[in-house]
Amino acid sequence: MSSAPPGPDRAVATPTGESGLALTRRARRTYRLLAERYPDARCELDFADPYQLLVATVLSAQTTDVRVNGVTPTLFARYPDARSLAAADRAEVEAIVQPTGFFRAKTDSLLKLAADLVERFDGTVPGRLRDLVTLPGVGRKTGNVVLGDAFDVPGITVDTHVGRLVRRFGWTAEEDPVKVEHAVGALFPRREWTRLSHVLIFHGRRTCHARNPACGACPVARLCPSYGTGETDPARAAALVRTAPRG
Repeated sequence: MSSAPPGPDRAVATPTGESGLALTRRARRTYRLLAERYPDARCELDFADPYQLLVATVLSAQTTDVRVNGVTPTLFARYPDARSLAAADRAEVEAIVQPTGFFRAKTDSLLKLAADLVERFDGTVPGRLRDLVTLPGVGRKTGNVVLGDAFDVPGITVDTHVGRLVRRFGWTAEEDPVKVEHAVGALFPRREWTRLSHVLIFHGRRTCHARNPACGACPVARLCPSYGTGETDPARAAALVRTAPRG
């Protein structure tokens, strides 16, 4: 008897009661339509190398990318690499990152992160998830961001937007980010994972909001089992759509 996991054409339990094959087809069609809506979907954090992206991603917790991008030019000019950041004066770092919120905790994370990079990886950001998640303040979400955008290693970033959308789409009912990552990853070719994450994040920030999503202006409304959660009138829904993330 085969012990292989069920594929998309085999009988599996899905949140919507669809067959595995039907769910996979609907998920991929949804993604194609969203990719057409957001052809410029990308990481919205400004960075020049893996170190900068790692630091920016840590700073992005509980704030916006716009605010992070507002402080990182000063931060990276003062501390251009892990070694300089590890030796930084705490008060100076706190003053720079204060606009991102929770600046004392974030400063603590950055200093510990930089010190660990210097001590264990000679100041270089590792290019493997199993190494990244051993760093202070770095989990799978941050690790997958860095791998996907700095190292071109496919990964699914399960942030609040991605988690919300994949449950609304009925791709998974899982709440745990790791389980969500694996469930969604099974629906798409690995090469699509990073871009899929960006497309979903763009849609979550611009149209499928946590509160009052713009259902009537959504390009995948007919494929979404949660249609009607938000505003369905086309004109009123269009007014809810954002063209860029908020600061």
